[in-house]
Amino acid sequence: MQSAAKQLSLFSVSEEPDALSGFSVRESSRARRLSIKVYPRGRVEVVVPKRTRSRDVQAFVAENQAWIRKTRAAFAAKHAPEPFRLPVRINLRAIERIFGVVYQPREGARTVRYRLNGDILSLYGKTDDEAQCVVALKRWLAATAREYFEPRLRGLSALTGNSYKRMQVRGQKTCWGSHSSTGTISINYCLLFLAPAALRYLMIHELCHARYMNHSRRFWRLVGRFEAQYRRLDRGLADSWKAIPTWVGLY
Repeated sequence: MQSAAKQLSLFSVSEEPDALSGFSVRESSRARRLSIKVYPRGRVEVVVPKRTRSRDVQAFVAENQAWIRKTRAAFAAKHAPEPFRLPVRINLRAIERIFGVVYQPREGARTVRYRLNGDILSLYGKTDDEAQCVVALKRWLAATAREYFEPRLRGLSALTGNSYKRMQVRGQKTCWGSHSSTGTISINYCLLFLAPAALRYLMIHELCHARYMNHSRRFWRLVGRFEAQYRRLDRGLADSWKAIPTWVGLY
């Protein structure tokens, strides 16, 4: 039997208030029940336990369609859907750098590559293919994040006295970072678009999970030893989708 995630990649939810209709299904080994998340730019995600039947997902979404429509309409009323466009300027606040982007088409090219020269990011090749341009831009974001995040994480590891085995950079759609039981810290490259304080807090948060793999009072006390404003920063991350450009495709 196919999993629900494979069978239900996209289903219609509502034609209003914008054209971003449909929902995606994500299986989670941690999920104990079905849940729905509506993102500010209209994307709807259904999180399901493994081996959930597709008909159960359809029934669950049908039961909650009124709530989904209401939530999407509320977001659309506050924030008009942003049209997709490739960037000509990218502000990476976390590392305090701004890059100009130029597109250089090359006849016969089948892919898009990037080259960085100072603060100018050049994409060259099949640049009339927006999807391939986005893939190249994300490769650059990931490479930039690895370059800047690793030394900062090492420094904060020494400050907090909490170690990790390795760092990996990902483009998660549902979290800013994680710390696995094997000692791997995953950090979302989209943190590049946030303030330096948000990046620092996220790193401290994940490092403290080396000692407490939970969100107990002892965990938060430990976080508070190294970041007094952790409550404000944690709340801010929940609303930081607004800082992520539409072309990244996070929401």
